[in-house]
Amino acid sequence: MSIRSLNGTDFTAMVLAGAEQLGQHAEHVNSLNVFPVPDGDTGTNMNLTMSAGVAEIKRKSSASIGEAAGILSKGLLMGARGNSGVILSQLFRGFSRSAAPYEELNTLQFAAALQNGVDAAYKAVVKPVEGTILTVAKEAAKHANYYARRTNDITELMNEVLLKAKEALAMTPELLPVLKQVGVVDSGGQGLVYIYEGFMEVLLQSDGGSRTSLNKEVTPPVAASALKPAAPTAVDIKKPAQQVIAPEMPLSAQARLETEDIEFLYDMEFFINRELGENAGVAFDDEAFRKALSVNGDSIIIIADDEVIKVHVHSKTPGDVLNLALHYGEITQIHILNMREQHRDLLTAGMDIAPSPELFAEIPPEAARSMEEAVLPADEMAPYGFIAVSSGDGIAEIFQSLGVDVVLSGGQTMNPSTEDFVKAVRSIAAEQVFILPNNSNIVLAAEQARELLEDERRITVIPSKTIPQGMAAAFAFQEDESAETNRDQMLEAISRVQSGQVTHAVRDTQYDELDIKAGHYIGIHNSKIVATDETMLQACEGLLKQMMESGDEVVTILEGEEADPEVTAALAAWLEVQYPDAEVEVHLGGQPVYYYLFSVES
Repeated sequence: MSIRSLNGTDFTAMVLAGAEQLGQHAEHVNSLNVFPVPDGDTGTNMNLTMSAGVAEIKRKSSASIGEAAGILSKGLLMGARGNSGVILSQLFRGFSRSAAPYEELNTLQFAAALQNGVDAAYKAVVKPVEGTILTVAKEAAKHANYYARRTNDITELMNEVLLKAKEALAMTPELLPVLKQVGVVDSGGQGLVYIYEGFMEVLLQSDGGSRTSLNKEVTPPVAASALKPAAPTAVDIKKPAQQVIAPEMPLSAQARLETEDIEFLYDMEFFINRELGENAGVAFDDEAFRKALSVNGDSIIIIADDEVIKVHVHSKTPGDVLNLALHYGEITQIHILNMREQHRDLLTAGMDIAPSPELFAEIPPEAARSMEEAVLPADEMAPYGFIAVSSGDGIAEIFQSLGVDVVLSGGQTMNPSTEDFVKAVRSIAAEQVFILPNNSNIVLAAEQARELLEDERRITVIPSKTIPQGMAAAFAFQEDESAETNRDQMLEAISRVQSGQVTHAVRDTQYDELDIKAGHYIGIHNSKIVATDETMLQACEGLLKQMMESGDEVVTILEGEEADPEVTAALAAWLEVQYPDAEVEVHLGGQPVYYYLFSVES
């Protein structure tokens, strides 16, 4: 049966099937990570990003292809995680903009929308790399525009798109040597192929066969970090362990605040259902509503669509807020907390305030707690604020001791989304906010958040790609300097840091001259595997030999949650003998996946 046009209902079914297909194969996508490490997360990030889009399109379905694509784009944009997730969101963002004027798409319009998505994705990446998801999307869209002139059947066109995407995926090792070296195709490209396979499945069933159910859930995959390492070979210990230094936790912002200084004491969060109540259907005046709330309130966040308005505000007069809200519909899911009462409890109990319920995004508990601590009265705007991404309680404490306001829980195995960054920025009462992503796979999501908020806040993303780089940047910050000077100093600090990681291999592979065996330990220096050994200690020593240059550097060791104290002691003793002029510090990092993180600064 020929399909001459694609409407919003068909597109929604395709998206759900594509997301389901991706979810079922997310672990396979993870396994295609170039490095044979247990934190390959492309499949996880793409799956979580698609899940956010699916949640949005299930909540607001439309028979119009323009509206349906726009709904999906909104969900993907705010839920994007990692580079692969951001690129995926941009592919569909461009698609949605091209589809916006239409109720249905014919083959030419569908092909043009695919190409517009590719254009948006390439524009979003500062230095596009061929042999990646970008190439797969580009070649598929290019072929779609060629073939659309030869058919008016959407199913036939999509089949050609899928075949070309698979062909382009198979060629990615020829374009990106590192893929060929380790014998894999690009992971992001493979994820996109799975999505296209889901699209094709629905189109083939369009002759009356069963469609993907709107109620099917897209389940995120099991984290690759669940894989456990092989037991390390025993190490002879000759010297006691060096003292492990845990930084002192600074007082939270709330602990420095007088209770009566909390002017807008009622923290309110609720929804307005615009389709219910006496005033259902009344036109919503966003500007007037914000202005009315600001008379006796601050920290105002309003997210409105045709059906529901999400509201957050700190107010002196909660009754007035609710009365204002009733002008636009029926109020649901009301949460009101007295922040003065919470603050008094904090001062008497000596503990942090519990965060209020989250209605706008699923933010990890650690991040939500840090964000609540960072909220200050609106009339006390600080000149600077900081957000850092961290995995591990010890690392989070170090960042907090360096003055970071919000520590988002994340890293290789769980990247914060664009929306996580947006909410973190809005939680900080500062004129200028610096973001330290601390992972190359998180920089794009941070940049996307900066673009979304460019009209309301000054934001600078410092492109730190490792935890040591982020720490060096935070340490280099000087509050009495200008934003531009601080940016330059932090970038300079990053350039002086060498970063190392020790984990275990999850598969056999060849990398450069290294013969890597599954279960053996590997040392990664600035994104390149430089050491491997069946013992953890030997892998650590091999890595540090590559990192040390003059021998008098500052060496920082961050112990992971599965680090071996005996190995730490032996490593500290080895450093003392091999590099007597080096200054060595050991901290409890608590990070997953990586037994040790090393920082070497000249």
